[in-house]
Amino acid sequence: MVHLPSVGLAFAAASGLLQTVTAAPQASTDSTSTASTTSFLGGLFDFLDVANLTVTHHNGKLYGCKCSPGQLCWPQQWKWNQLNTTVGGNLKLHIPPAASCYNTFTGPLGTVNTYDAAACADVHANWEDEMWTVEKPGAALWTYFTNETCRPTLNPTDSCTLGYYGVYVISATTRNHIKAGIDFARRNNIRLVIRNTGHDFIGRSTGAGSLIINTHSFQDVNWISSYAGPGSYSGPAVTIAAGVQGRSILEQGHAQVPPKVIVTGECPTVGVAGGFIQGGGHGPWTTLKGLSADNVLAFEAITASGHFVTANEAQNSDLFWALKGGGPSAFAVILSVTMKTFDDVSSAGATFYVNNTHIGFDNDAYWNATSIFHKWSNHFVDNGLYVYYELFPFTLRAQPFVAIGKTVAELNAIVAPMLAELTANGIPYEWNPKSFPTFFDLYVDLFEAEAAGGSALTGGWLFDHNDVATNNDGIIEAFKTVFSPRPDIFSFIVGHLFNPGYGAPVSNSATHPSWRNATDFVITVLPVPLGASKAVKADYQNVLTNTIDQALRDASGSGATYVNEADPYQPNWQGHFWGSEYPRLKQIRKKWDPLGVFYSIATPGTEDWEVIQDTRLCKKL
Repeated sequence: MVHLPSVGLAFAAASGLLQTVTAAPQASTDSTSTASTTSFLGGLFDFLDVANLTVTHHNGKLYGCKCSPGQLCWPQQWKWNQLNTTVGGNLKLHIPPAASCYNTFTGPLGTVNTYDAAACADVHANWEDEMWTVEKPGAALWTYFTNETCRPTLNPTDSCTLGYYGVYVISATTRNHIKAGIDFARRNNIRLVIRNTGHDFIGRSTGAGSLIINTHSFQDVNWISSYAGPGSYSGPAVTIAAGVQGRSILEQGHAQVPPKVIVTGECPTVGVAGGFIQGGGHGPWTTLKGLSADNVLAFEAITASGHFVTANEAQNSDLFWALKGGGPSAFAVILSVTMKTFDDVSSAGATFYVNNTHIGFDNDAYWNATSIFHKWSNHFVDNGLYVYYELFPFTLRAQPFVAIGKTVAELNAIVAPMLAELTANGIPYEWNPKSFPTFFDLYVDLFEAEAAGGSALTGGWLFDHNDVATNNDGIIEAFKTVFSPRPDIFSFIVGHLFNPGYGAPVSNSATHPSWRNATDFVITVLPVPLGASKAVKADYQNVLTNTIDQALRDASGSGATYVNEADPYQPNWQGHFWGSEYPRLKQIRKKWDPLGVFYSIATPGTEDWEVIQDTRLCKKL
C-alpha cells in the first residue's frame, strides 16, 4: 500500500496535503429520495442510527443501494477524517499492491503518482507469495474478483485503477477500531468488507465502494489447560484472536508441553477464527475430530449494531450456533474463538503419484488409475485417513496421504488394496510412505505452499459415501467433463478425502448435514484469461455453473458443497451450502443483522441483494 499524507484524495489538494491530486469526474443518476428501512427495524439491538439505502432504478427495477463514491450520500471528508482519528490514524486509502509499478493510480476519489522502482521490484518478486499478499491491508490472494485492473506491469504508462477493491481500509489494532468501522458503515450506508488474510476464492474479501476492516493484527493466543466455560467439555482448549493463521497456531501448539493441535486448514495462510470457521472449516484432522466449527467452545464478537458480545452454549446460543459454519461476514465480526485442542501424536504420511513418467500419455491408463484411486476413497476415510490430491491431464498427484496416530505399516496396510489393483491393471505408480514423530512434523514436511496472484473461477462439490459406492464411474465421467468442458477451455481439480462424521457423527454446528457422510470434496478451478472482456467472463461463469459443476451435481446425491470453496452463483446455493439448516440461519440473520450491515455473496439472507452496474451493492425493493 502507498501511504498518503491524507486519507482523502479529492479533499487533499484543497487542503494542501497532497498537491499531485487530480479530481476524478463524478456523477450520479440516482433519485434524491431514500428507501425507508423503518419497516425492517427489529432484532436484538437498536438499529435506529442506520442510514437509509439510496433508491436506484436499474433495468426497470427498483433498488435500495449502498452509497458509492461520487454520490451526494458519500460521507464528506470531515467524516472520514473523524473516523481516522477514532481509529488512531489507521484509516488509509486503499491502493492496490501493484500500483507502485505504474506512474499513476486512478481511484474513485482522484489520481495520485505511485511509481516506485524498488517497490515495483518487490511486487514482481513476491506476487505469487501468499504471505506477502496477506500482509497487504486489503489485497486478495487470488485476484479474479478484483477485476484485474492493477496487476504487475513492466510498462509504467499502463493504466492502474481500483477495480472492485474497497476504497478505504482500517488496519484495526484494537477491538474499538473494528467497532468504529462497523458503526461508520452502518450510519453512512457504506458497504463493509471484513478482511483478515484475503485467503478467499469467491470474492468475499473484496467489494467495490467498500470500507475494509482488516483484522490481521489480532494475534493473541491463550492456551487453556482445562476449559471452564458452559457445556460439558472440560478438556484443554485455546483462545485464538481473529488474525492468527493456521501455520502459526500449529507452530505455537507444537511448542506446548505436551504438543497440541487444533482442527485447522491444510493451507498455512488460512486465518482460523474468521471466515474459515464461519464456513465450517476442514483440514487434516477433520476425519478424526470433525469440522473446525464442531470444535468451537466460544466466540467473542462484535455485532452489526456495534455491540460486543460473548457467544457460547449459554450466552447468545443462537449466534453461537450460526457462527459455527453459518457463513462468513453474515452475523458478526469474530474477535476471537475458543476451541478444543488435542494432543499431537506420531503419524504416518505418504505421497502418491501416477503421471506421464509412469504411463506416458495413455489417456485410458490415466483415467483407469484415477478411477481405481477414487474407488477406494470410502475405504481410506473409513480407516481415519485424510488425503489431499490434485488432478491434471495425465497427472494424479496425492500429497499427502495423512494417517494421524498410525504407523507406516498401518498406512501401508490400508492403502495396499488400491496399490494391488493398480498393479493388477498394469499401471505403474510411485508410493512414498514416511513416519513422523508428530503430526506437526508431517505437516511441515509434506504439505506445500500455495501460490497467490492467479485469476480463476472456483467451483466444487461434495461426494458422499453413497456416491462413491454406487456411482464411482459416473463421478469419473464428471471429472472428464471438468477437464474439458468445451474444446477451448480447460479446468482442473483439487480433491480432499475426509469424513467429519467418522470422528464427529453428530453435528453441533450450522453445517450441511451431508458432511456427516462425506468422502470427497472436490474444488474445480477454471483459469480465466487476463484481460477478459465482460462477455468472456460471463461465458466462463456460465461454463463453470452449467457445465463443469453441473456434471458433478449430476453424478452425486449428496446435495451439498462447501460454503467457502464453491460457485456462489450456482442454483439453490442455500440448499447446497446448508441444506435443512438454512431456514433457521436466515431467521437468525434477521435477528442479528436485520438491515444488511454485513454482506458477503451467497450467505444467509442475501437473496435480495446483488451487485448492479458492476460496482453497486443493492437490495431489490
